[in-house]
Amino acid sequence: MNSEQPRPGGRQEAHAAANDAISAPQSGSTGSASSSEEAQQTLQSLRDELDGLDRTLLETLRQRLDCCCRIGRHKRDHAIPMMQPHRIGVVQERAAAFAAEHGMSPIFLRALYELIITETCRLEDEIIGVPAKPA
Repeated sequence: MNSEQPRPGGRQEAHAAANDAISAPQSGSTGSASSSEEAQQTLQSLRDELDGLDRTLLETLRQRLDCCCRIGRHKRDHAIPMMQPHRIGVVQERAAAFAAEHGMSPIFLRALYELIITETCRLEDEIIGVPAKPA
């Protein structure tokens, strides 16, 4: 992310304050141990926040793949072709627009979505290859 652009969720100020706390020069005064401890607490707090975001990201990814499996079953049950190239383009364009709006690398988001789409296609191949269960 470009450090000059706002961070998603309006966390730019908190991030800057945390960076200032961690990177503030340490003096030889008696407050040095306290500053070091405060810096470690801030770092741990930021890592805890990151861990929570990772849990949310992974759960959202699980939900997305689950939705893709439901789509795959629907395609199978209604004889809809698995490959929908126009849909892939829509998803990739949406990711590129998101990157542009939020100061993120479009190359990164394109690579991320390539991985997600590859896994989605693998799952749909497995589902479509299995005969539909009689209703």
